[in-house]
Amino acid sequence: MQKALQAFKTRDEKLASQVIDKDQIVNQLEIKVDYLCLSLLALEQPVAKDLRFIIGALRMSIDLERIADQAVNIAQRVKFLAKRPPLGFIPELDALADTAMDMLRVAISAFAQQNVNQAFDVWQMDDEADELNDKVLRRMIDLMVTKSCSIERGVQTIITARCLERVADQTTNIAESVIFIVEGVNIKHRCEP
Repeated sequence: MQKALQAFKTRDEKLASQVIDKDQIVNQLEIKVDYLCLSLLALEQPVAKDLRFIIGALRMSIDLERIADQAVNIAQRVKFLAKRPPLGFIPELDALADTAMDMLRVAISAFAQQNVNQAFDVWQMDDEADELNDKVLRRMIDLMVTKSCSIERGVQTIITARCLERVADQTTNIAESVIFIVEGVNIKHRCEP
């Protein structure tokens, strides 16, 4: 994801291609994690926290693979946008990228340290990401209305923002899995933790 965002900010097609090329590696890692988790379930018959850990690892593996897919989607936007004049700096998009990456870093730390407080922090940051995505959408619509020559670039930027918002959602899922592993509580689809 970091490379995809760097490629987007610098309009670097070569770096974008590297992100796209790495997708198969991430897909293979997800398959390996699935296999290991299913093997542990079948052979060890874990209970309590061990079982929750394996279930959480399965869930997180899916979310991490989907985050990698979003990185590929962003890299694909770079391939299109790099060939056209830039739209200029979009502060809301930059803030959304920072928020999504902060959430991902904190979620990974929460998992590594089994820290429920960090997981709740991520869970609560998701609203900020949603709000920033809405601001990018409004800014791009305003731009496309006033400058029709920027419609294609505006649409690609909206898609990029949507990818980042999805990263925030998938990172929230990871935080929810951490809470499930540590506390044994499923907070999916709840309004309050």
